[in-house]
Amino acid sequence: MIEAAFARLDARLETDVERPVAIALSGGGDSLALLDLATNWAKARGRRLLALNVDHGLSPQSGDWTDFAAEAAGRFGAPFRALSWTGDKPLTGLPAAARAARHRLLAKAARQAGAHVILLGHTADDIAEADWMRARGSTLGRVAEWAPSPVWPEGRSLALLRPLLGVSRAALRDHLTARGLPWIDDPANDDPRFARARARQSLVGTAAPPPKTTPPVPAEMTVDAFGVIRAPRRLDLRDLALAVVCAAGGERPPRGPALAALSGRLAAPGDVVAVLGGARIEATGDALTLYREAGEFARRPPGLIDGVWDGRFELNPPNGFSVAPAAGVLSRLSDADRARLATLPAGVRPTMPVLIRNESGAPILAGEQMGLRTLVADRLALAQGRLSQESALARPSDGETPHEGLSWRGLDTRRAPDGPDREIERRNEPA
Repeated sequence: MIEAAFARLDARLETDVERPVAIALSGGGDSLALLDLATNWAKARGRRLLALNVDHGLSPQSGDWTDFAAEAAGRFGAPFRALSWTGDKPLTGLPAAARAARHRLLAKAARQAGAHVILLGHTADDIAEADWMRARGSTLGRVAEWAPSPVWPEGRSLALLRPLLGVSRAALRDHLTARGLPWIDDPANDDPRFARARARQSLVGTAAPPPKTTPPVPAEMTVDAFGVIRAPRRLDLRDLALAVVCAAGGERPPRGPALAALSGRLAAPGDVVAVLGGARIEATGDALTLYREAGEFARRPPGLIDGVWDGRFELNPPNGFSVAPAAGVLSRLSDADRARLATLPAGVRPTMPVLIRNESGAPILAGEQMGLRTLVADRLALAQGRLSQESALARPSDGETPHEGLSWRGLDTRRAPDGPDREIERRNEPA
């Protein structure tokens, strides 16, 4: 078990770098066993761990569990940070809401610490339980060894690594017992009100399935510097869903009947224009183009969240400037800005970010000197499994270096030295 866990960590993570590896530590048996194994690996490989604990505030014992996790991290010499899910809790869909809140808190803390990978203690039993739940209508995703953080944009450039998927929960408890290490048992794991507990009870005595080791082969796609995706018309459902959510900057891929209906339309002959999940999908011949649907802005105006605008671009606007879509102000842009946008499909132009100092000021097309960087290519590459190691996450694409199987069509978003961006740059230079 130890050798297998080390091999999985070695295959994904870098050695002898200062950047920490985050680990989710609840204090339960799975996460505690992972902390034990990961600590030994980190010492041998010159890495630092950062233990993160999330208090969901759902049990009167949760504070005690956080204290237990903090003490455990201290025994292993790992820095510890306690995180809390505060505010009102939903009356329905509590497990899903708690899971989303947990991942959001973990992602923010990991990014603040400079980590690109979060270790999770899922086991082979979790694979079986997730399969059981999906067979009964759950939309829970598949448990994968390596996957992007499920929250966006907080989880950008973050991957989840589950190195214990080949190990049973019972084997981890045996390991902890042999090591004399106590752990916490959450009563919710035995509460039949929750699907996870029902799955666990139904699967008692059955052998956990081995993890799937053959990843799907991703389709070849092209992403330009403003996040327009071009792909072959015939995509499988997985690649189509990923292309839609990445082009739209959405939080989660579409699924179910709507996705199947779009796939069916694309399989039929003739041109197709469709909108799904905030993305516009255009098919002509054998080619498929996906980009943000500008019509969505009236219904849901885009905002700047955690340094990300509309889920598609990292952007650091100068002080005093607001960010808005180009929709409605295209005619007020400079000739140079309109010339740059003219290289894009007409439907894409209104979806680009512009900077506005005040209502009467002329809008300025956002460019690299304001820190503009598209996130679409990196997000799509990680979601498709093209970024399969920590080292790739630490070196995001810049529009010059394509990911394997995911190429770029460059669009120069830089400006001449004396253009509007240079004026902004001067205003923000230190005195």
